[in-house]
Amino acid sequence: MDFILNIDLPILIQTIGCLGVFFIIFAESGLFFGFFLPGDTLLFTAGLLASQGYFDITSLVLLVTFGAIGGDQIGYLFGKKIGPKIFTHDNSFFFKKRYIIDAENFYKKHGKKAIVLARFIPVVRTFIPILAGVGKMHYATFVSYNIIGALIWATGITLLGYFLGQQIPSIDNYLIPVLLLIVFVSMLPTLFSLVYAKIKKCMNP
Repeated sequence: MDFILNIDLPILIQTIGCLGVFFIIFAESGLFFGFFLPGDTLLFTAGLLASQGYFDITSLVLLVTFGAIGGDQIGYLFGKKIGPKIFTHDNSFFFKKRYIIDAENFYKKHGKKAIVLARFIPVVRTFIPILAGVGKMHYATFVSYNIIGALIWATGITLLGYFLGQQIPSIDNYLIPVLLLIVFVSMLPTLFSLVYAKIKKCMNP
């Protein structure tokens, strides 16, 4: 199979196994250092491999879903505990203040929906739960949107890879264009939300 960003995802996933996929999704979903991890493509490829018998799809779906939920929970608690200190964190090779600014603007624009929509935006999805904690969003509200987002994102993309792998022979030969399509499609909910907000603003100036 082809390489993506110089990483052969199928080989990587087969090497780290279901638990490795769980920890990557967990880290990307809310740990401060996990924003650079390839969540969307990892989920789809893991689902594709499950369709070929490398993993049990039920175990895989449960692990990635709980990883997504748990990562966001940790991110929220981290933000609530550390608070505004993260806004003064110095730039480094991995961290840039603009990551926080971008996520903060997204959070302010979309409110509670940001918890769900951010799942489909790399980097932003890592920092949104942290900002929800900083902003002291009502915990029960956060948990509800966190679970909804995890089910749509982690469960949905993994099952999409699984079902396409079952229906399309040799889909692994077209992995790069399929993954690019997945990234594009995963952005659609946010794009629709932005367009809707613009239309609503124009209709109600």
